[in-house]
Amino acid sequence: MPDSPQKDGPPRLEVRKVGKRFPGVRALHEVDIALHKGEVLALIGENGAGKSTLMKILAGVQPPDDGEILVEGRPMDTFTVQAAMDLGISLIHQELNLADNLDVGANVFLGREPLKNGLIDKSLIREESRNFLKMVGLNVDPDTLVRNLSIGRQQMVEIAKALSVDSRILIMDEPTSSLSQAEAENLFKVIKDLRNRGVSIIYISHRLSEVTELADRVTVLRDGENAGHLDREEINHDNMVRLMVGRDISGHFQREAREPGEVILEVKGIRTPANPLYDLNFNLRSGEIVGVAGLVGAGRSEVLQTLFGVTPALSGEVRIRGNAVQIATPQSAINAGLALAPEDRKSQGLVIEMTVRENLSLAALKRDSRSVGFLDFTKELAISKEMIDRMGVKTPDDRQVIRYLSGGNQQKVVLGKWLAMEPGILLLDEPTRGIDIGAKREIYNLMEELAAKGVAILFVSSEMEEVLGMADRAIVMHEGRITGELTRDQLTEEAIMQLATGQTAA
Repeated sequence: MPDSPQKDGPPRLEVRKVGKRFPGVRALHEVDIALHKGEVLALIGENGAGKSTLMKILAGVQPPDDGEILVEGRPMDTFTVQAAMDLGISLIHQELNLADNLDVGANVFLGREPLKNGLIDKSLIREESRNFLKMVGLNVDPDTLVRNLSIGRQQMVEIAKALSVDSRILIMDEPTSSLSQAEAENLFKVIKDLRNRGVSIIYISHRLSEVTELADRVTVLRDGENAGHLDREEINHDNMVRLMVGRDISGHFQREAREPGEVILEVKGIRTPANPLYDLNFNLRSGEIVGVAGLVGAGRSEVLQTLFGVTPALSGEVRIRGNAVQIATPQSAINAGLALAPEDRKSQGLVIEMTVRENLSLAALKRDSRSVGFLDFTKELAISKEMIDRMGVKTPDDRQVIRYLSGGNQQKVVLGKWLAMEPGILLLDEPTRGIDIGAKREIYNLMEELAAKGVAILFVSSEMEEVLGMADRAIVMHEGRITGELTRDQLTEEAIMQLATGQTAA
């Protein structure tokens, strides 16, 4: 079995001078890439660099406006989804693309159901699905409804589905963004095994440590154009960052030491609907940044959703500035001075068919409406201009439909919407998920700026270095309960992992 890319003959897949434009945005311009048999090619770049657009073109989801695509040296006149599938090209989307009302087996074989006597052969689907689930280390019954799986497990079903079509070219767009460390490590083993069997893989990730471990070569996009290539021996963090952003970035986490202020939030004996057996107790001080760490399924997001009234607490007490408050709805949380930037920005944080201006003013609709109930367009325009400037949102203007912005710029709009409300307590659920290295630094700087002004920040993150770099304290959870808290001088990867895997603090 090959253990290095096979470069005899033409590339398995080649992109030549491909361009793509959307209203007001040039997504790609004269992009070139080449992918060989048995090669892992990492495609990296900041948000808005054009990575996902290029992958959708290669999967036949979107047509290119310019350039050509060659497979095994042969130009493709038309490149549709079916044509891509016939050529053995599979795309694993960053956003899950499963039918959650169907079971796991039905999703794996969706659109390719085997028949027996004119009917779908469910027993064969069940049997074959188990094989592909085993390949990705997912031990679930194929009859399990997808909606009953965690996001991390749903992502593994997505990967199993791609593997089931015997892909020769596998495109992975941020495949580990919802996976635990153990699930990610298992995925890496699968990728290396596929590579050694001659499968060609395009791997998109903002986690540069993954790229370093997996990639045979790296292609970097910047502002929709080629920024450079790195061969295996050239792949390191500094080289990748330099090509991605066009400048050196040193020190993501530039924290200033300061004493936190008064206790602004007290949580006493709260029980969430997701984990009703465990009392949660912690506090948050003015000007303090507190991280919530833990593995996938630990119950971290559920804590933020309960504090914000999305899923009201079953029992317990919440005090803000010493006063007991009842938070039964998001509106009551907003009235109490809380704001939540959710993990899933597209379905929960934005209305993607609305404009940047309309999204930025959503949270303030009630506050800024006229006395007769109509929106004050003067205030809406002022909020939009201020937040676009403050957040550094890259958009042609505030009338741009939000769906055409990159993920990083969409996230800035989510945060800007809430900062316009001037909250005293900011809840951030995976604030940098799927965001490039430059945009991450901007988010970190914003968190530091807000903390310096006295805002209390509680953030959930699955990235260990983010918790270690940004948190004044860390609350660590395991299977719905808090297993311990770590002060700044106690924060180490080992200490967090011990608590995250169930070992309680002494």
